[in-house]
Amino acid sequence: MPRFVILTHDHPFLHWDFMLEDGPGLRTWRLLQAPELDTPIAAEALADHRLAYLEYEGPVSGGRGHVARWDAGEYEPVESTPTRVTVRLVGQRFRGEAVLEESDSKSGWTFRVSPPVLP
Repeated sequence: MPRFVILTHDHPFLHWDFMLEDGPGLRTWRLLQAPELDTPIAAEALADHRLAYLEYEGPVSGGRGHVARWDAGEYEPVESTPTRVTVRLVGQRFRGEAVLEESDSKSGWTFRVSPPVLP
């Protein structure tokens, strides 16, 4: 199964980077507040990042702050369109369905994790 990671990143301001392994890189979104279950969070799509960030913690090159792992694990793809990505996360903190949805070009994306539905 492909992997995901959520990193805290302190540059240029404190935020959380949500990264999904996707072929040779990581699809990445900047979350503008700490992730919480069932809480919609404003997000911004970023350029793909290197796979090394799945395991890396420490200083970022070019004086761009530090990153630390907040959560990590595997995910199962559910849906992927240009404006919506849905995955099932199996992480250390999060287990459930994560949805990233682009609302429009001005307001960016929304990130939300719902807890798993138990039978």
